[in-house]
Amino acid sequence: MASASSSPQRDAKLDERRGVKNDWRLFLRLLPYIQRNRSQLVVPLLLLVPLSLAQAIQPVLIGQAISLIRQESGVWEILAAMSLRTGLNWIIGGLLLAIAIRLALDGWQSYQIQKVGQDITADIRSDLFVHVTNLSMGFFDRTPVGRLITRLTSDVNALGDVFATGAIGIISDLFLILVLMGTMLSQEWRLGLMLIAMLLPVTALIIYFQQQYRKANYKAREELSALNSDLQENISGIDVVQLFRRERFNSELFRIINERYVSALDKTIFYDSAVSATLEWIALVAIAGVLALGGSLVTGGLLEIGTLTAFILFAQKLFDPLRQFADKFTAIQAGLTAVERLNDLMSEPIAIRDAKNPVSLPSKTLADNETVVPGEIRFNNVSFGYKADDYVLKDLDFTIRPGEKVALVGPTGAGKSSIIRLLCRLYEVSAGQILLDNVDIREIAQQDLRDRMAVILQDGFLFSGDVEKNITLGEDYSFEQVRRAAEQTNVAQFIEQLPQGYNTALRERGTNLSGGQKQLLAFARAAIRNPGILVLDEATANLDVGTEAMIQQALDKLLENRTAIIIAHRLSTIRNVDRIMVLKQGQLVEQGSHDELLETNGLYASLYKLQMLGQ
Repeated sequence: MASASSSPQRDAKLDERRGVKNDWRLFLRLLPYIQRNRSQLVVPLLLLVPLSLAQAIQPVLIGQAISLIRQESGVWEILAAMSLRTGLNWIIGGLLLAIAIRLALDGWQSYQIQKVGQDITADIRSDLFVHVTNLSMGFFDRTPVGRLITRLTSDVNALGDVFATGAIGIISDLFLILVLMGTMLSQEWRLGLMLIAMLLPVTALIIYFQQQYRKANYKAREELSALNSDLQENISGIDVVQLFRRERFNSELFRIINERYVSALDKTIFYDSAVSATLEWIALVAIAGVLALGGSLVTGGLLEIGTLTAFILFAQKLFDPLRQFADKFTAIQAGLTAVERLNDLMSEPIAIRDAKNPVSLPSKTLADNETVVPGEIRFNNVSFGYKADDYVLKDLDFTIRPGEKVALVGPTGAGKSSIIRLLCRLYEVSAGQILLDNVDIREIAQQDLRDRMAVILQDGFLFSGDVEKNITLGEDYSFEQVRRAAEQTNVAQFIEQLPQGYNTALRERGTNLSGGQKQLLAFARAAIRNPGILVLDEATANLDVGTEAMIQQALDKLLENRTAIIIAHRLSTIRNVDRIMVLKQGQLVEQGSHDELLETNGLYASLYKLQMLGQ
């Protein structure tokens, strides 16, 4: 029974040790960024000394002024030798000098701290962006975009507050408290010890409230992520929301999430306010304690009024940095919550990496449109599942010869698009291997692998920028190459009809173009790269009949001397390919030419007849 009763205490201590260890681990995660900017931290740290001394001397000078006026024995000898007016003038001058030093250096220190904080925040944000863009597609499949945006914006900004106002500020406050404690003990050790003793329970109470704040803040940030995720989803799908009249239903869902966020946020406000209220009451108790003990010492002739006055000011000043410490500690706790969430993101493993010594493939000359290296693609017993226990491709075994045109057909969910994703190495195979020119694609650098192929998807994504930049995608192509690629794919006429031609600015996701026009740019984007392997995933689905015929002419030229994989649901468009591979539930069930597959009267023949019947 005794053992059972002490178990919660042991668990609490264990959680506390884990918390300290976790905080230290998070600090170590930030250490490289601090070291990178350590030269900028030298000046703010050096300014701690004059700033702390300027504040600690003020109560002493005021106490000396009172002692000088009352002609007490505790007045400094240098002041006692002066007349009352001269002594007071010197004290006033000292106070003004201390205030001037604080005003001048405090602003300088604040500027330096915020500057280095912003630099560190920018470094972290850049590293996060690089890391996130290198994560596998599997990560994005399971992570809402709104949650990522929250971490890259709100969490990073909270972390910036740690450096801008918290970390160095806490060091400054602690240093000031130590200076004040030393000054108090040198002036009157009894009052000094009393004030120091009051700090101990206050500090323990603050730490407790801050731990509770940390937990509440983590919950609030999780709810904020959910809020942003829901908001992003509704904005991205606004056409569906309005078409199906889901405004009221979605608004109710958003209201529930918003209320959860506000409820979690209220807890952080409560614990933050509890710290401030506690410090205000303790500060008043400290002043009352100084008056009580100091008053008894004065009446007993053991203390002078000037020293008592100085300690009343010390009591106020001692709790000022403690208040600031508590406020900054709140920022630190919010920052540590952000670091914890960002650390989870930075710890997300990059599942798809280049081999240590990648194999080099034969290169092509980008400037020479005649230089093309068609590739041989081989799937050796490939199995794959988006979930470990649910395979969408099962034991696929086939070869696509160099220059061969192959079509993938099959019912929805048969695994056609999954084959393309594996070939581009957006996902890793679960079993087996994929070979390009007899080299496992896992041994090829991703840059080389994707340089060898171009993929045209059903929905071509466009970035903000002009038409030319959406074709080159940041690579170094001349305007002549861009124009030639557009002419090669019969899309030059469409581009030249735009208001500014190739310089026409496109809005986000190309919303000022039609779906077919966006798809046309995807063809030019593929052609300029002069790929050895061309992949078409329902690439002409968004085009009208006339435009599709025009593009088909360009495709016939583009496919010459290239290995091609074509996914098409309209089976009439793939009758002239070299080979058709028919998939069903992730397995290759048939393959052959159009006429051969019709003669076997299998799945392909059934699909083809159904389409013809429908037409």
